[in-house]
Amino acid sequence: MIFTETKLKGAFIINLEVREDERGFFARTFCQKEFEEHHLNNKIAQANISSNKKRGTLRGLHMQLFPYHESKLIQCIRGAIYDVIVDMREGSDTFKQWLSVELNAENHKMLYVPEGFAHGFITLADNTEVSYLINQFYTPGSEKGFRWNDPALNISWPFTPETISQKDQNFPLID
Repeated sequence: MIFTETKLKGAFIINLEVREDERGFFARTFCQKEFEEHHLNNKIAQANISSNKKRGTLRGLHMQLFPYHESKLIQCIRGAIYDVIVDMREGSDTFKQWLSVELNAENHKMLYVPEGFAHGFITLADNTEVSYLINQFYTPGSEKGFRWNDPALNISWPFTPETISQKDQNFPLID
């Protein structure tokens, strides 16, 4: 795995070192030792998958509150997403700044999202699946969300979502 730190301290884009032959390819998607060497949370408590039927489906922006903050390793295993993270760590030099990356089944990129970040994505293709490795067990009632189109964040989404849950539509504005 090749770890590249982003402009948001602690957030990494991880490129897989793909080994290909006539059968297909093989790549390591997680290594506890390599995560530890990059000072990333290397505990996995839960693995989730998100299945999204239609292009233009938006999920987010979601996060868990202290002491249930989550770090996440996000990978698109089918289709494509425009993935967005927002630094919500008060006191951080990049507080309320966001970063986007396209994750898709062909580029094999992953995104490491540190604790204290909000996360969301919009699907760029029909039948998209996203895999999450998470360091915490889900704790109902500890979640928080922010509106995807909050003017205070000014996130540049590639297009307006076509499908978004009522819950995500009704998240409050930050300010």
